[in-house]
Amino acid sequence: MRTSAWLVLALAPAILFAQKKPFNVDALLQIQRVGDPQISPDGKTVAFSVSTPDLTANKGIKSIWTVPLSGGGAPHKLAEPAERPRWAPDGKVIYYTGATQVWSIQPDGGNPTQVTHLATEASGQTVSPDGKYLVVTSNVYPECGADDVCNQRKIDEAKQAKTSAHIVTSLLYRHWNAWQGDTRSHLISISLSDGKAVDLSPGDRVTPPFSLGGPDDYAISPDSSEVAFSQNADPNPATGTNNEIYVEPITGGTPVKVSASPGADNSPSYSPDGKYLAWRSQAHAGYEADEWKIIVMDRAAKQLSTPTEQIDRQITGFTWSPDSKSLFFTAVDRGLQAIQFIAVTGGGIRQAISGHASFDDMQFTADGKTIVFTRQSGSSPVEICKAMSSGGEAVPLTRLNDVLLNQYQLTDLEDFWVAAEDGAQIQSFVVKPPGFSAARKYPVIMLIHGGPEGEWGEMWTYRWNAQAFAGAGYVVVMVNPRGSIGYGQKFTEDIKLDWGGKPFTDIMAVTDSVAKLPYVDADRMTAAGGSYGGYMINWILGHTNRFKALISHDGVYDTRAEAESTEELWFPLWEFGGMPADNPEVYDKWSPSKFSKEFKTPTLVIHGELDYRIPYSQALQLFTDLQLNKVPSKLLLFPDEGHWVLKPRNSALWYKTFLDWIGSWTKP
Repeated sequence: MRTSAWLVLALAPAILFAQKKPFNVDALLQIQRVGDPQISPDGKTVAFSVSTPDLTANKGIKSIWTVPLSGGGAPHKLAEPAERPRWAPDGKVIYYTGATQVWSIQPDGGNPTQVTHLATEASGQTVSPDGKYLVVTSNVYPECGADDVCNQRKIDEAKQAKTSAHIVTSLLYRHWNAWQGDTRSHLISISLSDGKAVDLSPGDRVTPPFSLGGPDDYAISPDSSEVAFSQNADPNPATGTNNEIYVEPITGGTPVKVSASPGADNSPSYSPDGKYLAWRSQAHAGYEADEWKIIVMDRAAKQLSTPTEQIDRQITGFTWSPDSKSLFFTAVDRGLQAIQFIAVTGGGIRQAISGHASFDDMQFTADGKTIVFTRQSGSSPVEICKAMSSGGEAVPLTRLNDVLLNQYQLTDLEDFWVAAEDGAQIQSFVVKPPGFSAARKYPVIMLIHGGPEGEWGEMWTYRWNAQAFAGAGYVVVMVNPRGSIGYGQKFTEDIKLDWGGKPFTDIMAVTDSVAKLPYVDADRMTAAGGSYGGYMINWILGHTNRFKALISHDGVYDTRAEAESTEELWFPLWEFGGMPADNPEVYDKWSPSKFSKEFKTPTLVIHGELDYRIPYSQALQLFTDLQLNKVPSKLLLFPDEGHWVLKPRNSALWYKTFLDWIGSWTKP
């Protein structure tokens, strides 16, 4: 009897693990997406945002929550719909963005009150340290600025328009997934005492400039007298990345440029003592993937320095230590993102928070003793953690997804390195199926990232979730070829003028290595990618028959046509050394469309009609050539999606179509 009981206890962990289900898309679309932690002024509470997919409403439902910093209580939801919580300096209310305006609410969830009433709506609120002002973003008519009566009149006139036609007289007339229209995003300063609004960025420019993520592009000085913000200063914003940093009184005035780089300057942040203003900066004009450094300006002396000059990695975000002596920053390094710090005067770099994960969104309590941050990995979504700033283990503050994820098997990422054709070392990550057995032979999905200057790493993804693919029974390989970030700037820039060159041979070197793994079925290897990854799938189509099936999502197919129909023209200008008329040989050399007669591999083509980065005509051209060449193919087109598939029901269809296509060519 005792022996049997002991055996049951010994086997219990294995039995529990075996009972867990393979991770799937249904689980993925139930995950609560946590982010944006904000510490209360008294250091006792953290407010944060949550977005939860709602299949019925077909959108993400956003809410704000709080959790005790001590970790002694459960998270508490305050408001919905709501996002971007920001504490008042006295801690008595939290400001947040509601459906269309800025609201306030007490930390216990009481007395929700609408604060702004702009006809052009308001979001992105930042509170001045003295509690007297909000700085918000609002899509105003440039000729009206902060004049709400003028804006309302323009809105009413637009509603009476007899046609929806666009009349265009300049470039960047549409961007990402929307047409420019007659309004522009501006920074508006609002007095909380009398509601007086002032336009801090008058004119035709979008402020802050468009961003795919990263820190805010505006900040308020510690004495509440000044606002720093980023704005594109190029004569033609469609062809240049020259975002500059400007400062201006919070009550309005003339903006003064303080940055000096011909490249992008973004993410201004004042030191707590007000002595410095820092920002992220790129050195080269027109190159959005240039290496980000931190620039520090002594505000009194107007002198600039670069404490991170010797770091050959992209600085993705930063914050100040409470004593203003150090800069804590994040940087991508071989698929990981640690929190590091450096003295404001430069010198040696030290690790603050590290591990097999990606850390971000760091903040300090006012006494500097505790740091709060987000943590995620390839096998765990974002949660909020804390640690002693002097060092120590990360302690989770939120576990919103534990009950859900504990029902499923999630597989840790394994990294491995392969020597490329020219000897360069190429890193990839592998995700094995749940219940993996080395004695079995598995089909493979090779994933190719977008960018092209991007990366795969220890980060949770919702649009290309490797766990969902592995849960369907595949070995998933995530390749970081030339052009990837996190391996030094030369490695990143090796893709310029060489889109189908070294990156392709890198990917094939990894493919050769994966095919030799004892648990891989070399006859059932597939590949998929989006954006530049879609381009590479299209290139693979004409240059190898190694793969059983392919999936091209929002990929460049005809390089000439794409360059002349995309919106951010600085991208092809940099990557291909000019427009097609300037450098036709390069465009022709690397255009997948030139090799359509070689297409043989079954291919699924996916695109969004609202994708203005890579217009969906690229997918139509590709699908046409596949069909004319009698290659088994399918087209999945989303009329209501842009470059990314974001709506929950569309996402569910995307994953189902993806896995059905791969399965039809790799499984019995």
